[in-house]
Amino acid sequence: MPAIAVDNILVLPRLPRPDETMRERPVRQVVTAQKQREGAGFEVTRPFPSMDLRTADPFILLDQMGPVTYEPHEAKGAPWHPHRGFETVTYMLDGTMVHHDSNGGGGVISEGDTQWMTAGSGILHDEVPPEELVVTGGLFHGVQLWVNLPRAMKFAAPRYQDLRGSELTLVSSHDGGALVRVIAGETGGFAGPGSTYTPIAYAHASIAPGGRLETPWPQRFSAMVYVLAGNGTVGAERRPVQAGQLAVFGPGDSISVEADSTQHGHQGDLEVLLLGGQPIQEPVVQYGPFVMNSRAEIIQAIEDFQAGRMGNIPAEHLSGTRPTS
Repeated sequence: MPAIAVDNILVLPRLPRPDETMRERPVRQVVTAQKQREGAGFEVTRPFPSMDLRTADPFILLDQMGPVTYEPHEAKGAPWHPHRGFETVTYMLDGTMVHHDSNGGGGVISEGDTQWMTAGSGILHDEVPPEELVVTGGLFHGVQLWVNLPRAMKFAAPRYQDLRGSELTLVSSHDGGALVRVIAGETGGFAGPGSTYTPIAYAHASIAPGGRLETPWPQRFSAMVYVLAGNGTVGAERRPVQAGQLAVFGPGDSISVEADSTQHGHQGDLEVLLLGGQPIQEPVVQYGPFVMNSRAEIIQAIEDFQAGRMGNIPAEHLSGTRPTS
């Protein structure tokens, strides 16, 4: 899980340690992600939405894709499909993914890179492994997060952000035991490069065995920690968590994550995503790739897609399309 690393973490700026007046957020719930198939048949690990956590406002979905080592001609992606009403954020840890969309956006992202697509009023796109990976096989590991848009921004013009790994803001925990890559929003006062319509915080942290990550967290934001790899504890009560589990925090001013002194995974560090945001608190009606506020808006989205009002597949990529996630 290389993502973006540094030779000497001690040269990085450090997150402020929460002061004594701050109330550490308790752990409200720990959710174990479930595996399922998406796109053309690739497997994802999904903590939400699920039977245990139906809503994670302002987020709609979180999928961990891999880690998996594909055999030749085994890699699959998500062929052309529509979206409306939210943003898709794909963060790569290992391997490479290719993206195209009907708005002219897209490109190739690899270790540490992020593609941020605002579907807004409607767009068609695909996400596929590169030809080299399909032919030879190889390691693949990424994460996709769906960020909801408030009613006033559901029909924003589609846009695409190509965030290179070198653009991420790198900071360390106050004791130098954790490397934090800030992707969007702010973590402990350090801002990432991602531009968001919905106020959120999104970061990837690698915590060395026995290390502890503490950071202030906005009171108005929800707060969650998803474990990509390794094992540790979260919150003041040191609730145990392991790979594939999501910790949901209650109210407070700060969050904490601690890596067990012995890691059972092969990565060596406890790898986690820190995420949260300002709850939108509006009705959410989802039908596959459309996330709106009412059933009538979903019906309109389907009709608009079928009528070609969400754009057209560029001629060089014509291969059919269908609603999918």
